[in-house]
Amino acid sequence: MPQKEVQTVGAKINLTGERMANRRVVWIFPRLLIPASLVNRFPCGVRMIISRTKALVSFFFLTYAISRAFWWPEALAARGMLLPAWLGQFLTNPFNPAAFGPLIAALALTLAATGWRGLGAWLRQSLHLRFRARGWLVVLLLPMLIFGGGVLGTVLLGITPLESSVLSNPPYALIGFLVIFFTAGPLQEEPGWRGFALPRLLERHSAVRASVILGIWWWLWHLPLVFIPGKFMTQDPLLFLLVGIEIVLTSILMTWVYLQTHGSVLATMLFHTVMNGSIWMFRPSMTMTLPILALTIVLLALAVGWVVRCGLQPG
Repeated sequence: MPQKEVQTVGAKINLTGERMANRRVVWIFPRLLIPASLVNRFPCGVRMIISRTKALVSFFFLTYAISRAFWWPEALAARGMLLPAWLGQFLTNPFNPAAFGPLIAALALTLAATGWRGLGAWLRQSLHLRFRARGWLVVLLLPMLIFGGGVLGTVLLGITPLESSVLSNPPYALIGFLVIFFTAGPLQEEPGWRGFALPRLLERHSAVRASVILGIWWWLWHLPLVFIPGKFMTQDPLLFLLVGIEIVLTSILMTWVYLQTHGSVLATMLFHTVMNGSIWMFRPSMTMTLPILALTIVLLALAVGWVVRCGLQPG
């Protein structure tokens, strides 16, 4: 019963699937496109599977293509490759569109499949706050306890020095959370990962398996940032492997948030904001060390274990 409820939520949030099957298959590799005349001869259920599979493949391909088209040149420039002055300035300014890859891919594919009206319906369905007070507690407190606790715990143990520049300036901290929401991941990523990909994965997999699949894609998407100084939480490839464990566990937790809030992508955006903001409050440099990552993973594992034991199902 819980798995059926999860699949039902995924089907309700995936507003584009049926229209994609009936209208056309969104597919960004023209040479590999199954002809529409052939697809239309399949039973409706088969057509739905084809369209949703292609939508996912198209989403991941387009997301990676957009982001890597801008991040890899920036990484090469950071390693000494000479680029035209204008290109170097563009890649290092806040308007570099690389981080917006998931958002752009989700908007483009939804628009291509359903038109402007369908895009508006998808946004309205995803960006809602119609959930109970318990959802707010989860969204605002849980990431602070886990990710802030991971940093603060190492400070209390005397392993990591406290960086108090943000804590000593509360107005700056409040403004910082707004900046994080719009420029440091939540807005750029969540409509794609949780708004577009997750509902389609939930229709075909259990909540845990869908979260792990999405978490791996989410983690590897960050890979070019390891080679750009100051862009990511670590430049150490070995620590990046630990970050992968952290991101996959976080993906499971965010799927739970998504289900508990009845498919609210805005809730996952707020969770993502508090997650990044909690790290930034206690460690403005946002750099991760082995002790911080290890403690954060332990806290995440405890939270995920509790969530899985209780059941990943709609709230």
